[in-house]
Formats: sequence, structure tokens, C-alpha cells
Amino acid sequence: MTPERRLQWAQVLLFITPAMWSLNYIVARASAGVVNPHLLALLRWSIALLIMLPFAWPTLRKAWPQWRHEWRDALLLGALGMWICGAWVYQGGQTTSATNIGLLYAVSPVMIAAASGILFKEHLNAAQKLGVALALAGTLAVVLKGDPGALLRLQFVVGDAWIVAAVISWTTYSLLLRKRSSVLDPFARLTVITMGGVVVLIPFTLLEMVLTGPPVWSTKLWGLAIVAAVFPGFASYQAYSFMQRELGIAKTGLVLYLGPLYAAGVAWWLLGEPVRWYHLLGAALILPGIYLATRAKSSAIPSPRVESR
Repeated sequence: MTPERRLQWAQVLLFITPAMWSLNYIVARASAGVVNPHLLALLRWSIALLIMLPFAWPTLRKAWPQWRHEWRDALLLGALGMWICGAWVYQGGQTTSATNIGLLYAVSPVMIAAASGILFKEHLNAAQKLGVALALAGTLAVVLKGDPGALLRLQFVVGDAWIVAAVISWTTYSLLLRKRSSVLDPFARLTVITMGGVVVLIPFTLLEMVLTGPPVWSTKLWGLAIVAAVFPGFASYQAYSFMQRELGIAKTGLVLYLGPLYAAGVAWWLLGEPVRWYHLLGAALILPGIYLATRAKSSAIPSPRVESR
């Protein structure tokens, strides 16, 4: 695939990936009383690993002498991306509101852009900064339901602490994914990171079972786990790694701003929840904002491409 084609695919995936992530909101809402957070996260990433491993195995076997030394990175990134950004989000969602989650996650792209500017010199130009501002304003319009006064009525609960940790963890995951180089291609590397996430999740899931009792296995439980594994798990994380390599960290982080907008669309489609005027306002701000922030030229240094050996 030519560099131009890869860039085109990355720009298309910017608008597709949040749609896959938004299914995780539905899974989180539907999982209450059906499956505990750590078990759901473990099943999600174990199933995703089973999907990835057959395709990545030839590369992993061939490059074993080189990548076997990356096990510490795999455990760290797996803990950040699969444990904290998985089970902790499910845990926090049990007690906090969707508004709080949306507001807290709206901070992450700004944190990623600021940190990438310091660490990797991925500076945004004026047009891109305007795009970020528009996307942020649109996200706030959706999350606050068009009522700025809602900020004054927010009530923070224990669940928000779990979400704050997840936001910080996702920012760190995004930065380390770029900073820590690998001999593996993005697909094989994510497979190894998923292995690390599963290893980290196992003891915490066993502890969860000891404290709460064994799970009640059901068709709904497995259905939720499979949906979470395929779309907001396997597919979206692969897309995120690809976009980050092609577009850089700052631009790729902006996909989070499409999350609340897409979640509203999924809720309308699957749950029959109505589309409100503030959803349309959010779309009118977020979509042009993403376009400006990702299409305009920047002074970002191109991401290094690491090919499998």
C-alpha cells in the first residue's frame, strides 16, 4: 500500500473508529447485573486475542528473538490499555453518569495534543487549533445537552475517580505507543500488548470472583463479551494503532470527540432514544473541527515506521 493510500485510509478510519467504540457504551449499560467489570474486560480481550493470534503468529514466531525483550512494554501497555481503560471504565460506569464520563473524556485529546507537542514536536498550526476548539465545543454541547448551566449542577461520585484514572491511562497509553518503538508491525505488536493485558487482568478477575462470587454464565453475558471483543476491542484498537502511525498522536487523539456524537446515534438506532437539537449542533461543530484538525498541514514530524523483521 502506498503512503498516499495509507494516509487516505487513516483519514477515513478517523470517522469509523468512534462508531465502533460507541458500541462499548451500549455494552457497559447492558452489562450491569449480568457480568462484573473485570470478567467482562478479561473475556473481551481474551476473545480479541483469539481472533488476532492466528494472523499474527507467523510474524511473532519469526521475530521471536527480537521481540521477546519487549515483554515489559507489553505488560505496561496491556495494563494501561486493556485493564485500566477496560475494567475501570466498566467499574466507573456503574455509579457515575454519562455526562460526567463524556466531560472527563473530553479532556484527553487536549492532554494528548499538549504532551505530543512537548515530547514529539507535533505542533498544531492555527487551523488545526481552531479545529480542536470546534470539536471540543461540539462535544460539550452534546455532553451538556445544550445547557451550559449543567456544569454548575454536576455531582461527582466515586465512579468519576475510576474514569479520571482511565482518561490519564489512555493518554499515557497513546504516548507510550508512539514513544516505545517495536520491531513488530502494528498488528503483531497489538497482539503482544493484548497478551500482556490478559495476563494483567487474570489475577484481578480471580480476586473479583472471590469477593463477589462466581459468575452466572448466560447467552447474554457471552453476547456482550463477543461484541466488546470484536468492535470496541479488536477492530478499534487496530485502527487506532494504524491511525497513530500515519497521522501522529495529536490528530488521532481527536477521535474521542466523535464518541458522544456516535453514541447518540447508536442509542437512537438500537435503543430508540430521540435525536435532539444539541446533537445536531454538536455534529455541526465536531465534524468540521475534525476535518480542519486532520486535513490542514502541520509541522508535525512524521511518525517513524517500524516494519516487522
